[in-house]
Amino acid sequence: MYGFNVEKINLKHEDEVKEVRDFLQTFHLELDDNVDYTVVIRENQEIKATCSKSQNVFKCFAVSDELRGEGVAATLMGAVSDKLFDEGIYHSFIFTKIENIHIFTSLGYKIIHEIENVALLESGIYDIEKYLKDIQREYNIDISAKKSALVMNCNPFTLGHRYLIEEAARQSDQVLVFIVEEDKSSFPFIHRYAMVKEGVSHLKNVRVIKGGEYIISRATFPSYFLRKEDEILRAYTTLDASIFGRYFCKSLNITKRFIGEEPYCKVTNAYNESLKDILPTYGVEVIEIQRKSYKSDVISASKVRKLIKEGQISEIENIVPSSTWKFLNTTQGKEIMEKIKSSDSPH
Repeated sequence: MYGFNVEKINLKHEDEVKEVRDFLQTFHLELDDNVDYTVVIRENQEIKATCSKSQNVFKCFAVSDELRGEGVAATLMGAVSDKLFDEGIYHSFIFTKIENIHIFTSLGYKIIHEIENVALLESGIYDIEKYLKDIQREYNIDISAKKSALVMNCNPFTLGHRYLIEEAARQSDQVLVFIVEEDKSSFPFIHRYAMVKEGVSHLKNVRVIKGGEYIISRATFPSYFLRKEDEILRAYTTLDASIFGRYFCKSLNITKRFIGEEPYCKVTNAYNESLKDILPTYGVEVIEIQRKSYKSDVISASKVRKLIKEGQISEIENIVPSSTWKFLNTTQGKEIMEKIKSSDSPH
């Protein structure tokens, strides 16, 4: 791409960011709020191509028609990849429209899964199949035995979560509990994982597993090329459920997935419906368990965070396991609760 320079955008500079937003708008795209690095290529001072990243996820890629076929995609991706290498990251993902798959496969990216309007691809020093083999070894998983699975965030771990795991353990020979690893919650992953692991240590047929990068988080899922909220939600839940069925269930011999009934949250309810639709196509039964209640109120992590926000700390002991209550009373736990109290909206 002789004659074209890659320019880094200052994401703290309002005018520079607006220029990128305006360029993306011409492609009916948006600049995701969580990008942490953006580059552009200009021609006659005007942006003609751009690419961004959020951690190790490539986002907001667009190239003007007049520069297509000029090697711009490789130049942009190379520049952002260099930034990843500088940060010590050697594995990356890209979400893209179906019609753009060929651009990224030509650059060495491998398709993980594609649905009606979204594809997820990856590149780097490992892939999803190697990751699942590593999981088998790390947690000493016998793949010949049928298993049940749950995927949880546990922000924080409640008696409702424990009840759901106990029900799965009662109905199954072996249970794998995947804890969402993405750190976009009030309680960091390291503490959520520890609370769950200690809280279910009495269940000898349960293994608590780090969720890794392939349990898709809404934090990483892009909204920049899907305009309608319902369309974004459907794509997110469908892709996540499909990846779990196609890879996790097949590799680890998971034949059942347990979920909690969701009467309130639109996103979780949509996710449950996608699981019910998709997992049976991979030979996996979805079992929905009625949520545990306390004083006629469903126990939930959001209820715990609400009580923290309102300063009703003593009430929390009634709806969380001892592992969570013990953590909340540590210095770190108290610091997290103070942050929740001072935040505009706990998450």
